[in-house]
Amino acid sequence: MSRLYPDRPFLAASVAVFRNGKVLLAKRVEGASAGKFSLPGGMVETGEGLAAASLRELKEETGVAARMIGFVDLVEIIIHDDEERVRNHAVLAIYAAEWISGEGETGPEAGAILWADPAMPGDIPMTAGLPEILLKAKGIVCSGGHS
Repeated sequence: MSRLYPDRPFLAASVAVFRNGKVLLAKRVEGASAGKFSLPGGMVETGEGLAAASLRELKEETGVAARMIGFVDLVEIIIHDDEERVRNHAVLAIYAAEWISGEGETGPEAGAILWADPAMPGDIPMTAGLPEILLKAKGIVCSGGHS
């Protein structure tokens, strides 16, 4: 099924990885958020848990490995076209994790990588709602996963 004008929502997972107080952001190359920075992540595969999917996508997109800390939030993304038809619909499970290894590498899905201050990421173009998610994730990391 195409991700454009889908028959049903897609299930995806992403992860906010923290290292020395900074969070890893990747610039999207394709899709509705192309050109914007977001958390690494992607579609959940059949039979795969959400947390495992977020760590797999992190490694595939950026070369970074991380240790899971906890669940952050669910985000529903619904984009309509000019005729009010649903162009994109995804439900995204977001997790927080602690960096283990890898500096972050660009690739086919991540056109740029940066480690940003989650409280003050600057004026970089970001996906909708990301600043609030970064603050929630930072709170979970600082509390050791207890929210």
